[in-house]
Amino acid sequence: MLLTALALILSVATTAAPKQPVLNSPDGRITVSVSVDGGVKYCVSKDGVQLLAPSGISMTLSDGTVYGGPQAKLQKVSFKSIDNVIPAVAYKKAQVPEKYNEMTLKFKAFSLIFRAYDDGVAYRFVSASKAPFTVKDEQADFTFPQDWNSYVPYVTQNDETLEGQFHNSFENIYKYEKIFEFDDTHFAFLPILVDAPNGVKLCITESDLLHYPGMYLYKGDKPCSYKSVFAPYPKNRVPEPGDRVISMYVEGTEDYIAKCEPACSFPWRVIGISDSDGELLESDLVWLLASPAEAGADFSWVKPGKVAWDWWNEWNLYGVDFRAGVNTETYKAYVDFASQFGIEYVILDEGWSDATKADLRTVIDAVDLKALIAYAEKKNVGIILWAGFYPFQKDIEGICKHYAAMGVKGFKVDFMDSDDQQIPEFLERSAKAAAENHLMLDFHGIYKPTGLSRKYPNVVNYEGIHGLEQMKWNATPSQVDYDVTVPFIRFFAGPADYTQGAMRNAIADNLFSAGTEAMSPGTRCHQLGEYVVFFSPLNMLCDNPSNYQREPECTRFIASVPTVWDETVALENKVGQYASVARRHGNDWFVGAVGNWQERDLTIDLSFLGEGDWQIELFKDGINADRAARDYKKCVSPVPTDRKLTVHLAPGGGFAAKITRK
Repeated sequence: MLLTALALILSVATTAAPKQPVLNSPDGRITVSVSVDGGVKYCVSKDGVQLLAPSGISMTLSDGTVYGGPQAKLQKVSFKSIDNVIPAVAYKKAQVPEKYNEMTLKFKAFSLIFRAYDDGVAYRFVSASKAPFTVKDEQADFTFPQDWNSYVPYVTQNDETLEGQFHNSFENIYKYEKIFEFDDTHFAFLPILVDAPNGVKLCITESDLLHYPGMYLYKGDKPCSYKSVFAPYPKNRVPEPGDRVISMYVEGTEDYIAKCEPACSFPWRVIGISDSDGELLESDLVWLLASPAEAGADFSWVKPGKVAWDWWNEWNLYGVDFRAGVNTETYKAYVDFASQFGIEYVILDEGWSDATKADLRTVIDAVDLKALIAYAEKKNVGIILWAGFYPFQKDIEGICKHYAAMGVKGFKVDFMDSDDQQIPEFLERSAKAAAENHLMLDFHGIYKPTGLSRKYPNVVNYEGIHGLEQMKWNATPSQVDYDVTVPFIRFFAGPADYTQGAMRNAIADNLFSAGTEAMSPGTRCHQLGEYVVFFSPLNMLCDNPSNYQREPECTRFIASVPTVWDETVALENKVGQYASVARRHGNDWFVGAVGNWQERDLTIDLSFLGEGDWQIELFKDGINADRAARDYKKCVSPVPTDRKLTVHLAPGGGFAAKITRK
């Protein structure tokens, strides 16, 4: 499928440079005002209410040039409008509407492009340099009119110093606090969500991060503000010491953040703006702002789907007549399970190759990989391999070619744990090499998505989320509160490999860490609901086949839920309390909801179904789910004629449903 479409350019105009250029969204409700006197500043309002006070933006080059500095002289301003629909591959919508107004401010050494959509704004710098250069620093301020509340994910790893925090896995829960209360001993990674008046929310992130470091936020120099921080360019990247040679760390840094080619474009700084919490679930801003695939590129071979996953459940099979572990017999059992339930893939996580040798071509003696791939192919199941960052980056093209020829379907690449300029470049190089060999990629130990999946749809998932894996060693009831917050923030940036699907479920009082027999907080239907609420094109079943085979009804439902969609509709949503969404695949609709620890009745409007007779297969919390979290009830009935569905959510509860025409 081509990822390009003919854009309808409604108007193009160029004017003499005004003192304060203004850009409005297509619906006229959002306004971006720019000042260029004494340095570039911009502010944002919606319906006449200021959401972002004047905020400075600039880029300082190593030669002393400052894009957007006090000496920058605006030469001209041009405008254009786009109204378009773009076909998408492996996304939450099959067709993505694209409608925005754009304003380009042309200076001698650079241009500054602003876009205003009906659900947000974005800007980017574009260099006019004719020679390579380096960027010493970038200023991206976010100054707010008042001290509003915000949801902040702080870096908590290597936090003895601020500089050490540039090496982290981008996983933490959100701290809900006033902007002024920002903890100046930590950086925050993106996205961040800000509560504005009248239910409006601002989601700050970035898009089209390709040859540049990722942005962190830090306590701003003005009250009620954030400012940008970027990892410096590494002098050297060396293998991390230890027996498992899988990761790397930075040894010394340069006094600049990026090496740049002539006339390059920089990442988009993105501010999503929503009237309702549910609009955040539907937003396409990050995807739309990303670079498209090359004209004529064919990604029809990309096959998203479910994955039987071994690591979370510690290969802990029971009821079998062999010793379970990282061996051929165990993986054949995973393949048998996947084949039985129509699950598309089995992943071999860490352990299949000899990590001490840091050579992905060295397979341990206990795993006959060629025989396993052949066995899986006969059962219509694909094999995906886990790979550490260090051994994978040593020979990306060779590894991809070698394992594609063997019949492997993709890689889960892990432990990058950074976002300095070298890492986005590594991701793109990996995506290109994988695409050339028809391999899919799932990036773990990595920052949030920034739209690479639009250019390379074979990049089917990212981690960068405080997923269910955390419950193996730090089982906490607060994870349920995270589950009803993360859809509006982290998922705003793109898909996430949360790795849900636990069959051991616990109420808050019964929850504990059990690494080899891990459990999830909340109810069984909370886990089922996540398969619809969370967007995840390559979606794991985290529990072991033995547990799933004891729960065939739930397993069959999980296996039936698609992982990519034709249409997405937000339903009843409130950040931190509950999330619900409907998604269409073909002629069928799936509806899911997750709730926090407060029980409630949730009424869902199903009017999106339109006319006709529909039947609903509903999995809801059982009457005793507040005591035994595994308790659920399956009901099959006609959809009510008034299109109203009321479901009771137990504490930590949820529901999931499939709706089909009669």
